[in-house]
Amino acid sequence: MAESSRANRGWWDRNADEYQVEHGTFLGDDRFVWGPEGLDEVEAELLGPPEDLKGRDVLEIGAGAAQCSRWLAAQGARPVALDISHRQLQHALRIGGPFPLVCADAGALPFADSSFDLACSAYGALPFVADPVLVLREVRRVLRPGGRFVFSVTHPIRWAFPDEPGPEGLSVSASYFDRTPYVEQGEDGHAVYVEHHRTIGDRVRDIVAADLRLVDLVEPEWPAWNTSEWGGWSPLRGNLIPGTAIFVCVRD
Repeated sequence: MAESSRANRGWWDRNADEYQVEHGTFLGDDRFVWGPEGLDEVEAELLGPPEDLKGRDVLEIGAGAAQCSRWLAAQGARPVALDISHRQLQHALRIGGPFPLVCADAGALPFADSSFDLACSAYGALPFVADPVLVLREVRRVLRPGGRFVFSVTHPIRWAFPDEPGPEGLSVSASYFDRTPYVEQGEDGHAVYVEHHRTIGDRVRDIVAADLRLVDLVEPEWPAWNTSEWGGWSPLRGNLIPGTAIFVCVRD
């Protein structure tokens, strides 16, 4: 857990500028997009109808430049944007917004119990942590009873395919059941980037182990309007295999 956190904090600090330049236009400054398919919270309403967000305390985990928090604030919510990367949060500060920015690890949330009505994470934290149950338990701890946590990750089936947007990304090349993390190492042998693979079943069991209740699992289809490529995501692949999985959970 510590090595993954250290590696990914460093990677995002080094690469935040490039990431925001490359993807900032697609993400916008104040949109809430769940993944490269472009599913927007305005349409999805996975956190609830926009009118129900007013006055709600919301924690965004892995906020990056806090685009989602900015949209939440515009709906009258009271968001807090948390990220492990100081450089990502500097981009959030550059764009601006009437909400706090917190630099912290999702596995040790610096908030009191029952501080938030809602929590969300669009590709933040969960793909990069070695112990997702620890993070989910922390989220449950800071949620109020009845609170909802919605998070999106790379769809687990993608781990069986090469991470390529073209035809070469359509042939199975690895076992879906191999949980070996994807690790990039520096010259000194230490990890500098880590992603962890969990199957769909693993994700469901993690949610249950954290004493959360799964109420929906959304697999966004690729829309006709989206002609963009984002890493291994593309219209070609998106029309054939899912690229994102969104888990909707509740603290009873």
